[in-house]
Amino acid sequence: MTITPADRPNVLLVTVDQWPGGLLGCAGHSIIQTPTIDQLARNGVRYTRAYSESPICIPARRTLMTGTDTRTHGDRVFNTVAPWPHELTSLPQAFRDAGYQAHAVGKLHVYPPRDRIGFDDVQLAEEGRPHLGAIDDYEIFLADRGFAGQQFAGGMNNNNYMHRPWHLPEDCHVTNWATRAICRTIKRRDPTRPSFWYLSYTPPHPPLTPLAEYMDYYRQFEPPPALWADWCADEGALPRALRMGRNFWRTLPEGALREVRRAFYALCTQIDHQFRLVLGTLREEGLLDDTIILFTADHGDMLGDHGFYAKRLFYEGSACVPLILMGAVGDARVPSGGVDDRPVGLADVMPTLLGLAGVPTPPTVTGRSMVGESRREFLYGDCLEDHAATRMVHDGRHKLIWYPAGNDTQLFDLAEDPTESRDVADDSAYATVRAHLAERLRGALWGRDLEAGWATSEGLIGYDPGPYVPRPDRSWSGQRGLHFPPPPSLAPDRMVGFPQ
Repeated sequence: MTITPADRPNVLLVTVDQWPGGLLGCAGHSIIQTPTIDQLARNGVRYTRAYSESPICIPARRTLMTGTDTRTHGDRVFNTVAPWPHELTSLPQAFRDAGYQAHAVGKLHVYPPRDRIGFDDVQLAEEGRPHLGAIDDYEIFLADRGFAGQQFAGGMNNNNYMHRPWHLPEDCHVTNWATRAICRTIKRRDPTRPSFWYLSYTPPHPPLTPLAEYMDYYRQFEPPPALWADWCADEGALPRALRMGRNFWRTLPEGALREVRRAFYALCTQIDHQFRLVLGTLREEGLLDDTIILFTADHGDMLGDHGFYAKRLFYEGSACVPLILMGAVGDARVPSGGVDDRPVGLADVMPTLLGLAGVPTPPTVTGRSMVGESRREFLYGDCLEDHAATRMVHDGRHKLIWYPAGNDTQLFDLAEDPTESRDVADDSAYATVRAHLAERLRGALWGRDLEAGWATSEGLIGYDPGPYVPRPDRSWSGQRGLHFPPPPSLAPDRMVGFPQ
């Protein structure tokens, strides 16, 4: 039977920014309150081995929206001014080509910022990047509310772990703005065509500015302590990439870290409650049963585990992301209450959603559908190309991480050691596993990794980065200022400041 556009289900893709895969009630976290997302998992399938193949914002979002790996879409280094690869069919364009209307709300993180990458319309919230050439819709909303340029007037930072309650009225919080915008978009849909909606929340990525009520709510809970292991204790013996990270994000005292985690959890629960309004809108519009919903993140956050913060790393806190899929009512391909442990990545989102909707997958896609019996042998990931470069290969149980600078290798058996507390790279019992995964990783390398001779047919060689001399953070972690009048569009390709 031919499926016409009118017969196809709606699709809602929801992403959050910097949310670890284990930070969900349904994943067994001890205190996080995520009742809405937990119910979504009960109604669908939760993927426990879902990873960001390049756990840093721009590359991860390119992978998500093109269904391709970094070798194909071309960025694993956070290139802020790389034009969108329009030679690759994007997820929204594939839906539009099949007769869908496609609308996005929130963060795209593309260049130029107003490139719609295939959407009919985009309502942007770009975390204060007017220097890239566009005032986003959230900033315009704040101006309309009488708070022009005051998104960062509370003094918090996008790249560190300072925290305080939100400084403007509740409806001005970016989470609440995005929720309201997508709900109105749903209500304003063309009822004669199916819809693809993309809701991209910017929290819990810093700045850590939850509503005060949510911060107060978490006072009743004691956040779990940070993970720690012997392999991360001697800072001088760490791979160069990890020493650079420790220099940028200094290890916080235990009490300070507890407060950071409360603020982070508060942002997550605020999103969970706002997401509930989106589901309520779909229900009241008579669309919920006929809508495929997928919830995921671009990457996670280490949140102090093993002395590290934020992303860029392939440890579980940074690279493992939440991924929950709920099908339309009656779709046996997505069973209720399912838990799937196959290794999957963000590149798999596009072919999965297109397949469930009966839309052809473009030939440029390198990901694979997460439904059905197909299962990859290993998942490869890569991030950055300087001294912070990190590579990963994962077979669903064992994870090998390679740092070219210094040629350092780590191996973790996640079935026996889910907290990555024991590096078994030098354990003779894992010699065969290490050799197999190292060869798989070598075969997946591309670009500078090969051009610079970091690996040859003989194996992984790496390079000597020389003595490490820490540099100070003269950008104050990319601190934003007052955004009215808007800052000038100077040096748009300048990084926010990551000391080497």
